[in-house]
Amino acid sequence: MKEFILLLLFCHVASPVTHSLKYFFTGSTQVPNFPEFVAVALVDEVQIGHCDSNIKRAEPKQEWMNKVIADDPQHLQWYTAHCMRSQQAFKAELEALKQRFNQTGGVHTYQRIVGCEWDDETGDYVNSYEQHGYDGEDWLVLDLKTLTWIAPTPQAVITKQNWDNDRDRLARKKNFLSHICIDWLKKYVDYGKSTLQRTVLPSVFLHQKSPSSPVSCHATGFYPDRVMLFWMKDGEELQDLMDKGEILPNHDGTFQTSVQLDVSSVKPEDWGKYECVFQLSGVKEDIVTKLNGAEIKTNQDPPQFPTALVIGVVVGLLLAICIAGVLIWRRNNNGFKPAVKHFREFIC
Repeated sequence: MKEFILLLLFCHVASPVTHSLKYFFTGSTQVPNFPEFVAVALVDEVQIGHCDSNIKRAEPKQEWMNKVIADDPQHLQWYTAHCMRSQQAFKAELEALKQRFNQTGGVHTYQRIVGCEWDDETGDYVNSYEQHGYDGEDWLVLDLKTLTWIAPTPQAVITKQNWDNDRDRLARKKNFLSHICIDWLKKYVDYGKSTLQRTVLPSVFLHQKSPSSPVSCHATGFYPDRVMLFWMKDGEELQDLMDKGEILPNHDGTFQTSVQLDVSSVKPEDWGKYECVFQLSGVKEDIVTKLNGAEIKTNQDPPQFPTALVIGVVVGLLLAICIAGVLIWRRNNNGFKPAVKHFREFIC
């Protein structure tokens, strides 16, 4: 997910014009009660389709995708066929990788992310990419400019050489990433614009585990995910005292995030100078929450969190795990990051 930088202190985030289409594929071994293969498709971080080795077919996840399929029935057939072919390819690749690393049993994962981005304001192609990972680490990355593969580890060099020599396969990938992916993205944005281009404001509240803990400003239920959430003091954004969290999905297609403020050195009489500011792309008015001790929820308080929030937090995490399979794929400096939580019994 992209982070937006606050260029000018009192400027609002510009309206989004860049759209993305991403495909996540995950193959795994010896994960109880979890499909050996999972694939999901997302437009602007919203899941639009899913298939796995249990259901053996592609299924739409948005109502407007049913309209796409009704107008072009072969579209869903292509996804199902591609899903089944990818399942067999991932199974073979996992076995080859285990041999390459002298591994036998245990839990192992092989992942691929394919995607493209398009600017609907300028009509320009923005970016395309394909990355592969094994057990949470980079394996191979496609360089579209040179049509060659980048091998981050010595074990991947042999595969890189073999894939570099398959020029027909590389040409097909370039055509898909540079043309077909963009055409499909434009189609999806057009069909789903009532959902993808909506704006939903969040609920914002403050929480503190204990009197000595940081104060967390939590915003949930917003859409799209292009937001800024930060603490200010006397009209100036704080940097050193803040700890920003990730933007996570909720069960209903909205998002949540939080930012913590270290108040250990803040005098009680100065609390009124601090404000948590939420800015949503395309919305002019900020949501400002003052640092007020009387409004802060604590772990000692009776549970007062909205039911929708609790469900959003739990199911949002489940969705995040499902999207990545067994590992959360996070494109951070073009790398993989291992997940810390496994929800093996959950399938989207």
